[in-house]
Amino acid sequence: MLFRLNNENLGYDGAAVLRGISITVSAGERVALVGESGAGKSTLLSVLQDRYGGNTALIPQEPGLVRSLSVFHNVYMGSLHRHSAAYNLLNLVWPRQNEIKRIRPIVERLGLGEKLFERAGELSGGQQQRTAICRAILQGGDAVLGDEPVSAADNHQSRAILAALSDTFETIILAMHDVDLALEFSTRIIGIKDGGIALDAPAGDLTRPDLDFLYRD
Repeated sequence: MLFRLNNENLGYDGAAVLRGISITVSAGERVALVGESGAGKSTLLSVLQDRYGGNTALIPQEPGLVRSLSVFHNVYMGSLHRHSAAYNLLNLVWPRQNEIKRIRPIVERLGLGEKLFERAGELSGGQQQRTAICRAILQGGDAVLGDEPVSAADNHQSRAILAALSDTFETIILAMHDVDLALEFSTRIIGIKDGGIALDAPAGDLTRPDLDFLYRD
């Protein structure tokens, strides 16, 4: 397995947001974390990233882009660890053709081809989100953790994003606000409610009504 937590309390600054959390995620799983806003999905993702982030890409809820730099340069940051500081600096000043050829198909797939050399600060919120996803795809790794990566995308874009992530990463854990899309995309649903895991089941065994209790008081 790639990720494991065993009866742990998770939170920040000594305050537990989630209690008694036990999960294992094996290679090849596509896991959707569902539940109300504030239920603890982001907390769980943060802990998994902190502990197992060595070969794991992250798509944060806030894109974390350098607004003054282009889409190309923001995506390229996903590969900084592969090159020397001198090469990275050269590519910042004068983008290398081989890097452009590597990055262009990724951004084109997510509808950003015409924005490649536009500043990230000039993009819409959805375009910024897709730029962060392209950065994670370029980074690669054994797994990707995503905090609401399709929250600013329409239905068509959401499916394009999820398909691109599936083609790049063997294992995927995403917090998702769209329950229907979560059921369609994932192989496993983890429902979070009242500070704990209220449901953990194969997506194929569930329907939308099975998840409604996660969103009721």
